[in-house]
Amino acid sequence: MNTSEKSASISVRSDITAQLVRHSAQDSDVAFAARVSTLGDRSLDDVNSDAERSKGLINFLMRDRHGTPFEHNSMTFFISAPIFVFREFHRHRVGFSYNEESGRYRELEPVFYMPNEERNLVQEGRPGRYHFSPGTDDQHTVTRTALERSYVTAYEAYREMLDAGVAREVARSALPVGLYSSMYATCNARALMHFLSLRTTHAESTVPTFPQREIEMVAEAMEAQWAELMPLTHAAFNSNGRVAP
Repeated sequence: MNTSEKSASISVRSDITAQLVRHSAQDSDVAFAARVSTLGDRSLDDVNSDAERSKGLINFLMRDRHGTPFEHNSMTFFISAPIFVFREFHRHRVGFSYNEESGRYRELEPVFYMPNEERNLVQEGRPGRYHFSPGTDDQHTVTRTALERSYVTAYEAYREMLDAGVAREVARSALPVGLYSSMYATCNARALMHFLSLRTTHAESTVPTFPQREIEMVAEAMEAQWAELMPLTHAAFNSNGRVAP
């Protein structure tokens, strides 16, 4: 963990965690699910077949957007990221299941997000046609100083209420969206492809996307792990413009 102590009461990070913890996902899952439409019960012979011979079928399904065969698999990721990332993540409802740590049932740890020096700070241009530039040294200093001050004040207020016997579900109101949270996110490949099509920028994308960098970091980590599980499906996704089927 990239953690550095910023005061006696808080710590900050600039990284995210997106760890595949359980899965039932391989390219052959796509093939046998698709073949039931023409083979019926004989498609059972393909359940454990070599996926490589189905490369053309997988590409056809992706190209012509026959999406349901890509749903017969499952991946569960452990995600640790700032709360503002989760607020964007949870907009992806179809094909995803979530369970997040609760500020009602546990005392929240004083770990907060701090942009590192590689994070572009300045938005230029109008909505839909904007880009980000690095920002000056002064802007980075102001950002770090202001966020640290805000985080310390917020967590002190949170602790003050808890120490006075106020319920956790009330005290958490003082905490900002830069606080780190954690969750399990379970999805299938079709849902993940839709997520990736919106939350990553990629040279092979046919549809422009403008994700916030922090959720893109999560998406990139998830994609790398999925690509190892289902390389043929991942390759077909890329070669067909990174549009979810």
